[in-house]
Amino acid sequence: MPGALSPAVELRLRLANWPDDNAAAIASDRGMYLGYVSAERALLIGKRMKESEAVAVFQAMHGSGAYIRIGFAGGVPAKPVPDVPKRPPPRLARPAH
Repeated sequence: MPGALSPAVELRLRLANWPDDNAAAIASDRGMYLGYVSAERALLIGKRMKESEAVAVFQAMHGSGAYIRIGFAGGVPAKPVPDVPKRPPPRLARPAH
């Protein structure tokens, strides 16, 4: 179903003794750690998590990683509607000789 929510994942800020104060771990809905938000995104995401509630859902696998979508301040993220492949244009009819 396009736009339907995927399984929830939980974002958890790491403890103060972690090398990066903005590091955010990703855990499954059953509490199993799946990985961490990339360092490039952790600064913004960690800061936003400290300011408001974050809701995250799994979107898709990508190689050995995954994409998640995050909503802040009570916003519930939804998967984007996938692009619908366009039909190729019809072949032009050849003129009769």
